[in-house]
Amino acid sequence: MRDELLTVGEALELVLAKVVPLEAEEVSLEDAAGRILAAAARARVDLPSFAASAMDGFALRAQDAPATLPVVARIAAGRPAVQALEAGQAMSISTGGVVPDGADSVVPVEEVEEREGVVVVPAVREGANIRARGGDLVAGDLVVDAGVRLGPVHLGALAAAGVTHVRCGRRPSVVVAVTGSELRQPGEQLERGQIYDANGVILATQIRSTGAEVERLPPVSDDAEATRAAVARGLEADVLVTSGGVSVGLHDLVRATEAELGVEEIFWRVAVRPGKPVAFGVREQTLVFGLPGNPVSSLVGFELFVRPALLALQGLADPKPEFRPGVLGRSTKLLPGRESLLRARARFDGDSVVLEPLTGQESHMIARAATANALVLVPQGEGDLEAGSPVAYLIL
Repeated sequence: MRDELLTVGEALELVLAKVVPLEAEEVSLEDAAGRILAAAARARVDLPSFAASAMDGFALRAQDAPATLPVVARIAAGRPAVQALEAGQAMSISTGGVVPDGADSVVPVEEVEEREGVVVVPAVREGANIRARGGDLVAGDLVVDAGVRLGPVHLGALAAAGVTHVRCGRRPSVVVAVTGSELRQPGEQLERGQIYDANGVILATQIRSTGAEVERLPPVSDDAEATRAAVARGLEADVLVTSGGVSVGLHDLVRATEAELGVEEIFWRVAVRPGKPVAFGVREQTLVFGLPGNPVSSLVGFELFVRPALLALQGLADPKPEFRPGVLGRSTKLLPGRESLLRARARFDGDSVVLEPLTGQESHMIARAATANALVLVPQGEGDLEAGSPVAYLIL
């Protein structure tokens, strides 16, 4: 383990180097939202699986137009014509309807004049307004590649391609243990010196947003027996996330307890504000994250290190934080030797995203953080970073 402070990038590389993707499992398409594909999904049918009309109109042979043609059938979506279209005929057809055998074009309904049993059609080119069979993809084509997190568009494409089940990385099991004898559950009576636990709620919500399954332990008091029991339970999961107890105070017991239980500490402390005293270790296949007790520090540490690890466990192709380009809305001080992540409000100004840092950036100010929708990455340095400077940010 290195004693000097790591950069955020160095620490993240060490985390991801210890991730071994979880085994894959078969998941029904209905249950696959938010899951990450472990194997490429391919089409089971041509899409579309038949030549289909692109609009409401009349199917005919292009060589028969312009003309007045008898309407010999009416085709609705899902109800193909029972006979082929012959020369000199037209068939009414709905959007998505099967183009009948013998027809090679469709004239839109707004371009024709329909009379009793006949239709007056203008000239039309062959193939007009027809969706060719397999025009989107053909059976066996790749629909969604491995390593992709499935959203609504992916699921719609898979359903249209006849896919019913997909192979996805297993959801990681995560245990959350917040530590501190001063912590009480919201709703309980507070005595002098006690506070409500916010970190447990924050972390459980963040974990669920990655697709992982979370078990939240009751707040852990600052004594060796309680800490050991909580850590031992967490080490049974794929990932243990603790909050508090990772600094150098008299009651900071977590790291020592983890070491006693066989956790190999990979690093402790990162050159970032907030969140400097973050720890990461492993025991066999279990990943162990020790986040600071201050709520904003815990939130930031999760976004930088825990979220990427949980996504990587499920097989996401690029699990690193998605920093986006923006412009700083007002000047802020640089910190020598440490990057900063500032809570901010993002707003659009033309083609640019302007980030306005909030007042009150102390790591305990979780209520003020509730108005933020972005974390702005400020590089280390001397002096001030002026308003209008390019910056990178994470969406909250």
